[in-house]
Amino acid sequence: MQVLLDQKKLIGPLSKYFDQTLDDEFWGEKTWEKAESKIIKETVNTVISKSGIPSSEIDCMFAGDLLNQCISSSFGLREANIPFFGVFGACSTFVESMSLGAIAVEGFANNVLCATSSHFCSAEKQFRFPLELGNQRPPTSQWTVTGSGAAILSKNGNGPYITHITPGKMVDMGIKDANNMGAAMAPAFADTLITHFLDTGRSPNYYDAIISGDLGHIGKEIAIDIAKSQGYNIKSNYNDCGVLIFDKNAQDTHSGR
Repeated sequence: MQVLLDQKKLIGPLSKYFDQTLDDEFWGEKTWEKAESKIIKETVNTVISKSGIPSSEIDCMFAGDLLNQCISSSFGLREANIPFFGVFGACSTFVESMSLGAIAVEGFANNVLCATSSHFCSAEKQFRFPLELGNQRPPTSQWTVTGSGAAILSKNGNGPYITHITPGKMVDMGIKDANNMGAAMAPAFADTLITHFLDTGRSPNYYDAIISGDLGHIGKEIAIDIAKSQGYNIKSNYNDCGVLIFDKNAQDTHSGR
């Protein structure tokens, strides 16, 4: 289940796929941070309701966000009464949560909840400049989604299944521009992807889709070039969530998510 606030009048390409959409970035709260906590709380409540699995049967949850000490997740989910693991992986938080959740299900857990959230306004204050300053955003900048996603992983069921996990390494190419995160993150994504191909013996065409989390238009092209330089052509079936979530031209979101 996902909740999305599309600040561009719900004209995003994926808007019809969300369970709920909002037209107020505060959602009745006094701060953006409290709004984000409310968003992840409602997302988790909805995914539990849709799953039919009582919260008492969920062994633990892995959740995180973009803020210090994962305050959106910890405050939003504190009433859930489910053992909580806070996860911070920036754009990879949801996949990291699902990776750890899959390991837990393989071991001690029957049901694990995985969730994450972000909020454009709180993220700008955290990583770049508070919106109140009115700083101009350069074309390389991305537009953090205001939204949340959650899933429940279980030992029982008919799939889909998580069968492989390839953790990424930190790959720092010296990019220091906070408004060009796509260029900063693309090398690590490409390294992880190539490591996965080498570990599994698979080629890019094995997959129906290869999706990165948040490289945006610029980072996406860099990732394609890096993979090609290593002998892997991913262009035909690769896309990026930051590219998919917004219509760059209609919504003026610069490099994407």
